[in-house]
Amino acid sequence: MSAVTISHAIRVINTNQLHQHLSGNSMRTIVSIFLSVVFITSSLHAQNVRKIDLQEAIKLALKNNYAIKQAENDLDLAETRVKSAKADFLPSVNANASSFRQIGQQFNNSTLQFKNFTMNGMRSNVNADIPLFTGWQNINNLKSSTYNAESQQDAYNRARENVIFQTASRYLQVLLSQELLEIAKQNLDASQQQLEQVKAQVEVGSRPTADQYNQEATVASNELDVTNQENQLQFDRLRLIRQLQIDPMKEYELVKPNIDESDVNPKNYNLQDLVKTALENRSDLASAQMNIKSIEKQVDVARGALLPQLSFGASLSSSYNDQYRLPSMGSNGQPSYSSVGFSDQFFDQNINKGFSLSLSIPLFNNFNRKLNIESQQIQYKNARLQLENTQLEVVQEVRQAYNDYISYTKQLESTRKALQASRKAYETQQERYKVGASTLIELSQANANFVKAQSDRVRSIYNFIFQEKLIDYYLGNLGPEISFKAFQN
Repeated sequence: MSAVTISHAIRVINTNQLHQHLSGNSMRTIVSIFLSVVFITSSLHAQNVRKIDLQEAIKLALKNNYAIKQAENDLDLAETRVKSAKADFLPSVNANASSFRQIGQQFNNSTLQFKNFTMNGMRSNVNADIPLFTGWQNINNLKSSTYNAESQQDAYNRARENVIFQTASRYLQVLLSQELLEIAKQNLDASQQQLEQVKAQVEVGSRPTADQYNQEATVASNELDVTNQENQLQFDRLRLIRQLQIDPMKEYELVKPNIDESDVNPKNYNLQDLVKTALENRSDLASAQMNIKSIEKQVDVARGALLPQLSFGASLSSSYNDQYRLPSMGSNGQPSYSSVGFSDQFFDQNINKGFSLSLSIPLFNNFNRKLNIESQQIQYKNARLQLENTQLEVVQEVRQAYNDYISYTKQLESTRKALQASRKAYETQQERYKVGASTLIELSQANANFVKAQSDRVRSIYNFIFQEKLIDYYLGNLGPEISFKAFQN
């Protein structure tokens, strides 16, 4: 797995082979050691390469993508606001307790003099307030919060669709780049073989030296094509890894699905049906509609602030102080005062209960209530405009996707015919060149046309597959269980 492990394996092999090396079989021993090291290194490398198919790629993206996490947080926040709106219907209960010390003078009736005193005590109370009528603000606020939670749920669903679509499209792009790289390598191999044939013909004098130079230039150009396509493949792989948000320093192998050209069958779409389905299914449209309802209820909340507010209140309080005295008649007929303990004061004699109805009538508040209503109405208008704009975008996206799908459907047939014709032309030019009936320039041109036809054919197939998923995405029908088998249905 690591360099230390490989070094340890080499030391073990060297130890096991040391006797054979000393006995004279050094060459065979070195080859055996080399093959063993290569085998161990390849095995460890294969263990390090993680295979990822399309389903796992989507799962990784849905798990790691920051946009999904943000959408989840927004949804949690919206649900928390619903709970808060429900809690507004409950009474508010508060308890207070305080202790105090009071120092001053007090008039003594028996001595007819002022006397210094220090009084220690405590107070406590419990208040409860229940809203009876709030201008329907609580009701409308709850409805607004509920609509907002539904809007965030739809936004979360659309965020998932975005991630699924981006992951599938980038996965598909990597597969396309792999196909184009394979075509470039095959073309390079064919050019190198052709170069060897030309060299042999030049040596025997059946071909001019210029043919060899031209073919060498073709090989160099094909090598550049391979290099460029390898770089494009690495770029597309990094984009996919970034989408999955996995470690870019590790090795990954994408599992290529079996795509049979015979299974790539165009569908007979109807544009009007597509538009209707999109307007009904799109999560972003549903989110915008729920957002409008939420803002509409916020307008009602703002209007409710103009109505009277009625609430019911209840309170329970008690107190204690160490200077509290109760008068009594002594045996000599003179009044006397006896102290009262904490328990008698706090839990009996000083208990007070109260009930109240509170009516608040808004008269003037610096026009803040009116301005708040106007502000909410403006937000409502903007939300309506945003919905209308989104609807137009949806129609435009679906129509463009439909037009592109028709174009890619036609490309499937045209590239199939072009590939067949260019293959026959290339094979014909090869045979003619072998017998001297054709020039190298004609053969090179036929080969270039054949390579271009191969690339165009591969692109047309992948573009067609991608376009089908793009239509599903614009219709709002794209789910996590996506596969290339589904592409072909």
